[in-house]
Amino acid sequence: MIDPNIKPTGCCEPFDPDLWQEKEIVWKEKLFVKDHVKSFLHIPLNMGAVITKNMNAIAKAGAGLPRQLMLTDENSLWGSDIYIDTAREIPEMEMTKISGTFLTKVFEGSYGNAGKWAKEMEGFVKGKDKEMKKLYFSYTTCPKCAKAYGKNYVILFAQVA
Repeated sequence: MIDPNIKPTGCCEPFDPDLWQEKEIVWKEKLFVKDHVKSFLHIPLNMGAVITKNMNAIAKAGAGLPRQLMLTDENSLWGSDIYIDTAREIPEMEMTKISGTFLTKVFEGSYGNAGKWAKEMEGFVKGKDKEMKKLYFSYTTCPKCAKAYGKNYVILFAQVA
């Protein structure tokens, strides 16, 4: 539940962790804009610029969603792929579809805990007698908004089927 005393920043919406905590989600060809962020040892170097570019294109196309979701595939020390869900295809953007069954879990704290969270997520998945095939991180707010809201929530999406 979102604290009613939190005032929206006008950038990232306040986040309700209850919507995503320990859920099973099934997607069939869920549509995303796909892009790439450069990193150094998993520290993003151009994430803000990449997200801004994509969100502007999504807004211009009128393809935004009420609760915009962004997934990050931390697939290298030197970069990660990001996926931002959209209401429809945007011709000038790289588009992809994601299908599968996902278990979700919400974490709160510093991004430096990502490795610990991934291990905890693996244990959560095993505790459900499932096997994790892929792991996505969803950063719910930018660092500026996380500071303003006093919480830095991250959702982990473990693909299990």
